[in-house]
Amino acid sequence: MISKPRPSLIFATGLTTLLQVMLPAQELMLADCSNQEAKTLEWRIVNDGVMGGLSKGQFEIIENGVLKFTGNLSLENNGGFSSIRTGEIQRNLAAAQGVSLRVKGDGRTYQLRFGTEARFRGMEVSFLVEFPTQKNEWVEVKLPFEAFVGSFRGRTLKDYRFEPAKIRRMGLLIADKKAGPFSLEIDWIQTYGSGKTQ
Repeated sequence: MISKPRPSLIFATGLTTLLQVMLPAQELMLADCSNQEAKTLEWRIVNDGVMGGLSKGQFEIIENGVLKFTGNLSLENNGGFSSIRTGEIQRNLAAAQGVSLRVKGDGRTYQLRFGTEARFRGMEVSFLVEFPTQKNEWVEVKLPFEAFVGSFRGRTLKDYRFEPAKIRRMGLLIADKKAGPFSLEIDWIQTYGSGKTQ
């Protein structure tokens, strides 16, 4: 004789399934800006001096695990950018919809950039999106992957498609064509959206 499942068991199973569907997507922390993580990700500064520019930038981990990126942007000698970027990493973000950041800025516009396996003339392509900041205020910024565009040394590469499954580098850059001091504090960077990231 085949026993029938009890109604309470059917209800419990259905409720569990419903709750699983309703649960928020798992978020992957890309940077929590702790001292230990800074060493693991191998953050480093890259200024326009590599192209003859005079901009200066530096970073430090300050209280409560906040990464502070500061410096002075110069437009002389065809310069105009300062950046902080990780060493080589491997992240599969294909199941997420985008990346969110909690930042405190100076009212200037910055870029979040990812490197993948994409190459232009044998060199790494950057996929970027710009985001504004509010002076001296913490804000959470959401950047959908569909907004990222390919770029190489200031040249837009419209035919290059961003592949979140093949992240190999992450960075932040300022190049808003305004000379002067800049300051950006980053509390964390993580994914958002449906699915489980790896």
